[in-house]
Amino acid sequence: MLAILVFGLIGTAVELLLLGHDEGLGQLVPVVLIVAALFVVTWHVVWQTPLSLVAMRVLMAAFIASGALGVALHSKGSVEFQKEIDRSIHGFELFKKVIQSKAPPALAPGLMAQLGLLGLVYAYRHPIERRKK
Repeated sequence: MLAILVFGLIGTAVELLLLGHDEGLGQLVPVVLIVAALFVVTWHVVWQTPLSLVAMRVLMAAFIASGALGVALHSKGSVEFQKEIDRSIHGFELFKKVIQSKAPPALAPGLMAQLGLLGLVYAYRHPIERRKK
């Protein structure tokens, strides 16, 4: 499971960097979280300490929060863009356009939440916790 998480982290980082998702501090948040996660995962694999497991859990919770915030920000940007194109658009038609938008993709940041959940599943009832009892 940890290998799947690392694969997802690296793939997402490469995609974000190739897409130029580094314009300003807000866009760097997922990249910074991914780099931090790779360090924490390495720390955890090498030393297997309870503190590394706690750090992983905290970081994965931050991934979930950043995913939710990212979906909100991407959606807000897409709503503004759609309203600039057509001031009369509203309701379900606006929702449909926002969800189908490719710039910015409204649901793409949800991947951060998925990675966070995967990391939390890995850390749930981890054998390190059983060793210390």
